[in-house]
Amino acid sequence: MHRGSRTSIVCILLLAIALFLGPWLSPWGEEHIDWNAIDTPPSLVHWFGTDGSGRDLLVRTMAGGRVSLTIAFLATLVSFAIGLPWGAIAGYTGGRVDQVMMRIVDGLYGLPFMFLVILLVVFFGRNPYLLFIAIGAVSWLDLARIVRGQTLVVKNAMYIEAAKALGVSDPWIVTRHVVPNVMGPALVYATLTIPGVIIAESFISFLGLGIQEPQTSWGVLIADGATRLHAPWQLIFPATFLAVTLLVLNVAGDQLRDAMDPQEKGVRL
Repeated sequence: MHRGSRTSIVCILLLAIALFLGPWLSPWGEEHIDWNAIDTPPSLVHWFGTDGSGRDLLVRTMAGGRVSLTIAFLATLVSFAIGLPWGAIAGYTGGRVDQVMMRIVDGLYGLPFMFLVILLVVFFGRNPYLLFIAIGAVSWLDLARIVRGQTLVVKNAMYIEAAKALGVSDPWIVTRHVVPNVMGPALVYATLTIPGVIIAESFISFLGLGIQEPQTSWGVLIADGATRLHAPWQLIFPATFLAVTLLVLNVAGDQLRDAMDPQEKGVRL
């Protein structure tokens, strides 16, 4: 394993532990108001300072990161569950079925992202988890294209021809032979999808269409901090956590892609 991969994995684990255990270990609650420390800078009592309501910013940053990562993983899981079988079926079947399925993908590409977000808010309301699961349901397009391209290569392999010669059904071939062999690139892309969903969540919450008080996320904290420039710590800390998380996840995805690239190992499909 590359040194960069080990470092990324360690950073992800430490970040996850901090986000999920930090709020429980702090003496301050997420909504606990310290009336004696409203809008105060970092100190020994409040390490990240407090916000305009006197709430501990460290706890709210940890809780916001937990919400952002949970939503990102849910949306990525939905995207993976739709894009993987869609691309595999389209690539393996070919012909008119492939053309129709990929034209649907092309049509969805043309829909404006913010229009879809507003439409989803109208249908699903302010429930953040349903909203971002729905966003995951429309963010599978790139994954479907990647899986389709890998399937076009895999379906010409000798073991696929042997399975066909033995009379194995197409659904069985797709399930037991095609999908496992395209799973690697799909997983790599999924790791790179998580940062994109986190950015989308932050942007949507920044616009006021995502997470709402009393819940919080990195996007909500950044939006609040951007309006309180007299208290820069309210913007610096959540923005730094967001930037570091995106950097670590992107590095981990790149390292995983390099490790699973057949050309790097001299393997021919």
